[in-house]
Parts: sequence; C-alpha cells; structure tokens
Amino acid sequence: MSLAPLLDAAPAIPLHAFAAMAAFVLGVVQLAAPKGTLPHRTLGWIWVVLMAVVALSSFWIHQIRLFGPWSPIHLLSIFTPIMLVFGVLAARRHNVRAHKITMISIFAGALVIAGLFTFVPGRIMHAVVFGG
Repeated sequence: MSLAPLLDAAPAIPLHAFAAMAAFVLGVVQLAAPKGTLPHRTLGWIWVVLMAVVALSSFWIHQIRLFGPWSPIHLLSIFTPIMLVFGVLAARRHNVRAHKITMISIFAGALVIAGLFTFVPGRIMHAVVFGG
C-alpha cells in the first residue's frame, strides 16, 4: 500500500479522496454514536461540509469521460448536495425519520457504493491499496 499514486494525482483527486475517507470514518462514528446530542450535531455539520467537498471536488475530476468531460458519477455529485440540504432541513424541522433516511442513503450511496467503484483495477485507489 502506497499513497504515492494519490499524492501524485491532480490536486482535486487527493482533496476528493481524503475528504471522502474522513467523511466515511466520521459517518461510521455518527451511525454508532447517540443521536440528538451536541456532539452528534457538531460532527454532523462537519460531515455535511466534508460531503459537500467530496461532491464539489468531483467536478474537477475527469478520469472517466463518457459525455464530454463528464461521467454518470457526476450525476451523484449533483444529487448529493441537494440531498444534504434536504437532510439538514429535516433535522432542523425535527423530522427524525426523514433526516435518518436521507443521511444514511447519502452515506450508503455516495460513500460506500461509489467508494467501492474506486477500487476497480485502473483507478487510483486500486493502485493505492493493491499497488501498481
């Protein structure tokens, strides 16, 4: 395992990857920790910012080009900030069920499922974890 392929990539790629890894770890903590507490709200805001960085930084990543410089994953990059707003609004309105469903869905879709695709051979994270 070597971070060299990630650190040698264009600046948006390590920013995107490190924000995603931090959001994943923080998301696991949030899922396991007590809800509705001040730490949950504070860490939740940090997670929302990290997810916004993940989504927005992806617009400067063009490794897979299917529609000009874009790929289908960029649709997730549009969808994620919109859903973050809905998730935050649900929490502010004390709609716990909607908040829970929205945030878990973002975590599962934008971090877990999309993250697994970064380990496909030929991708940078595959090289980081499995070598050349």
